[in-house]
Amino acid sequence: DKDAFYVADLGDILKKHLRWLKALPRVTPFYAVKSNDSRAIVNTLAAVGTGFDCASKTEIQLVQGLGVPPERIIYANPCKQVSQIKYAASSGVQMMTFDSEIELMKVARAHPKITSVINPALDKYFPPDSGVRVIAEPGRYYVASAFTLAVNIIAKKMVWKEQTGSDDEDESNEQTFMYYVNDGVYGSFNCILYDHAHVKALLPKRPKPDEKYYPSSIWGPTCDGLDRIIERCNLPEMHVGDWMLFENMGAYTVAAASTFNGFQRPSIYYVMSRPMWQLMKQIQSHGFPPEVEEQDVGTLPMSCAQE
Repeated sequence: DKDAFYVADLGDILKKHLRWLKALPRVTPFYAVKSNDSRAIVNTLAAVGTGFDCASKTEIQLVQGLGVPPERIIYANPCKQVSQIKYAASSGVQMMTFDSEIELMKVARAHPKITSVINPALDKYFPPDSGVRVIAEPGRYYVASAFTLAVNIIAKKMVWKEQTGSDDEDESNEQTFMYYVNDGVYGSFNCILYDHAHVKALLPKRPKPDEKYYPSSIWGPTCDGLDRIIERCNLPEMHVGDWMLFENMGAYTVAAASTFNGFQRPSIYYVMSRPMWQLMKQIQSHGFPPEVEEQDVGTLPMSCAQE
């Protein structure tokens, strides 16, 4: 089976959370669900006690469906639909964001408890003689490096391009390759269009020291001129059926991927090292141990799951 797929290291996410607690002990993280709404990701973060930044009714339903209490949810869309404000209120979600007076007035009209919440909250968090409760809404921080995408070369073209300024006839043409892979900008690589991402292709096998490299470009499967992943890079000659890897593909990738042209989203295979799995179970049973340190996530064997 040559379909594109992700490998997602849940231990990397747990390691990021431990690093957060050590570096910013007074800042409560509310994970931005929009960056990656995979159930395994949300479940992992719910198990270690993070809050959740939800931007819609659907995201609130996802998080609460996994047992997260409403006090650990913030409805953090500054342009909220009135019906979804009412849904948040009926679900017990009291924390919301706003960036204008008009938005705040809309929330006050649609959320029956909001006026009784705002004033006590102001007294609680902003009294003249005390500090401020600080929260953050990290998304990319938690999930970006946990996901590696594997794509397969499904087609290949060789193109000769003229080189200007060369007097040698043998060097006047440059051999280049165009590689087509089974995921593109309408799928996982939408991050190139919407998130201004710059991706780099890695090869599973190390090329030979004397292997020749060629100017290459990498394209998605739709044959749309917009579906270009990398405009130019240097690669050894690749073949149909070979694999390419792309690291740091966990944020704003699969969450916004479409099935345009009938190309399905890649499957996700979750892994976690045994030490991280044991730490996760300890946290669920007894909470965080004092002075917990980041664990070595490179230890095998790994436990696995698929989504």
